[in-house]
Amino acid sequence: MTETTHAAEGAASKSDAARENMEKFTRIGEMARSFDVTLRALRFYEDRGLIDPRREGTTRLYSRRDRARLRLVLLGRRVGFSLREVKQIMDLYDPKGPNTRQLRMVLEKSQRQLGRLEARRAALDEAIGELTDMMENVRDRLDAAQPLRRTG
Repeated sequence: MTETTHAAEGAASKSDAARENMEKFTRIGEMARSFDVTLRALRFYEDRGLIDPRREGTTRLYSRRDRARLRLVLLGRRVGFSLREVKQIMDLYDPKGPNTRQLRMVLEKSQRQLGRLEARRAALDEAIGELTDMMENVRDRLDAAQPLRRTG
């Protein structure tokens, strides 16, 4: 083979490796669509240190780790944790350790949040009951106020 052929093959394999490496990363638009969040939300989470995409110029590239962290952020928000609480939990993660401290914190915060959610559900159930009773009362009053229709 000639030197030019070797150079071309080397360039092609570098190009293939670069393309393969890029496939491991997700761009901001795809990330937003995948998680049904706005670009602004992703930038906000980045500003808060919850995710840390790699930068190539102005392009944000999200790794598998960023996707996992975003999944945790969204789960935390859905169950009512503050972003501060989510960050505290994620910051305790140690990829080389047993993470018992992190797990204890998750359990403690989750138990507290479950109590708050159950209290909110009880309050909502009570409000729904009161609203249902009031609507029934209004229907009865409307039925009583309508003149009897003559048949026949």
